[in-house]
Amino acid sequence: VQLQASGGGLVQTEGSLRLSCAASGGTFSRYTVGWFRQAPGKEREFVAAIRSSGGYTYYADSVKGRFTVSKDNAKNTLYLQMNSLKPEDTAVYYCAAGAGVILSRVRAPNAYDYWGQGTQVTVSS
Repeated sequence: VQLQASGGGLVQTEGSLRLSCAASGGTFSRYTVGWFRQAPGKEREFVAAIRSSGGYTYYADSVKGRFTVSKDNAKNTLYLQMNSLKPEDTAVYYCAAGAGVILSRVRAPNAYDYWGQGTQVTVSS
């Protein structure tokens, strides 16, 4: 599976951005898909995910209520709508896909098999 993330950019505090992740080379609906982010000097951290089984969504506490993850299986595309952005949301955002990701591992980066190249999100104060 190949993943291509896009939609990042520079936005002011309280602004919005919508990230997209286009997938190819696999059956998109069979994968748990998610977003992670990595700020300079920090480890990659979980942001949001949708499990392949049941379509349940999961969020990091830091983004809950502000970000919404969704996907369009027909278009093989994953989205992340980000509202009320804060400077601490500044990071490179990566999309990821994993086969057979169990519930207890949905927030673990090493549970995912495929990664996009990342898109930079910068929130100015």
